[in-house]
Amino acid sequence: MRFIFLTILTAILVVFLNPVAPFWMVMIGIAFLAALIYPNGFGGFLGGGLGMGLTWLGLCIYLGITTGSSLPDRMGELMGLGSGVTLIAITGVVGFLLGAFSGWTGVSFRNMLLKNPEDVYQG
Repeated sequence: MRFIFLTILTAILVVFLNPVAPFWMVMIGIAFLAALIYPNGFGGFLGGGLGMGLTWLGLCIYLGITTGSSLPDRMGELMGLGSGVTLIAITGVVGFLLGAFSGWTGVSFRNMLLKNPEDVYQG
C-alpha cells in the first residue's frame, strides 16, 4: 500500500513541481516523500522511479500530441537516434532512474536516522 501511495504522490509532485522547479528540486521532494511514507528499500526505489518515469513519459507524449511539433523527430535525428519515439523512451528511462534513486535515497536516509536497539540478546 505504501508503494502505491508513494507512486501516486510522486506523480502528483512531478506534475505540479516540474514546470516551476528544476529536476533536482523534484528529486529532493521525492526523497522527502519517500522518507515520510517509508516503504521498504525496493518499494521506495520502484515507487519513486515509476512515479517520475511514467509522468515524464506521459508528459512527453501529451506535449507531442497536443502541439503536433516535429521537434522530437528533429532532435532524434540530430542525436543519431532515428526517431522522436526513441528520444521519448530515453526520457522516460532517465526519469525512472532519477526518481528511483531519489526514492531509495529517502528510504536510506530514514533508515540511517532510526535508532537500532543495542541490548537485543540480554533476555
